[in-house]
Amino acid sequence: MVHDNSFFSGQLLIAMPGMEDNRFHRAVVYICSHSQDGAMGIVLNQPQNIGVPDLLQQLGIVDKAQIPYLPPRLRMQAVRNGGPVEQARGFVLHSDEYSCSGTVAVADDIALTSTVEVLHDLSRGKGPAHSVVALGYAGWGAGQLEAEIAANSWLTAFATPELLFDGTADSQYERCLAGIGVDLLRLVRHAGHA
Repeated sequence: MVHDNSFFSGQLLIAMPGMEDNRFHRAVVYICSHSQDGAMGIVLNQPQNIGVPDLLQQLGIVDKAQIPYLPPRLRMQAVRNGGPVEQARGFVLHSDEYSCSGTVAVADDIALTSTVEVLHDLSRGKGPAHSVVALGYAGWGAGQLEAEIAANSWLTAFATPELLFDGTADSQYERCLAGIGVDLLRLVRHAGHA
């Protein structure tokens, strides 16, 4: 897959301490699509008060008796608040060895699926090995993300499967900063100008 380096598809955005939009305070966002027309991403580190097993039960994919038999990684996973746009719409960010109808390649090893088929497959242990289930997404209009980065609202970082899928959502902000060698205590709210 060829990537245009002038855009941030397949990369992480890490909110700076001066982030003015409270919806993105300490947010880690995986950028799924970025072009001259705008950007779309999934917030990774804002767990909701609902677990993936509860969501599967609400959608009628499993019943209560089946929950103990779900794959262990799925039983422990919280649904993430993927962002403020279309919060009733579901997305599964996942490793790319899995594909079904509605799967879109994002990067060399990461894909995104927004059809219920992936949830059925996850519940049967036939889905992707690594996944994040989210409701909603973050969206930016043409030039908006670039302006926010220039205003020092976001750090950008290369995404690795470990940063996306390992550990807990609660520790993801610190892990992503550490992954790029940034000490949270040394971050400042505003960019300097020479």
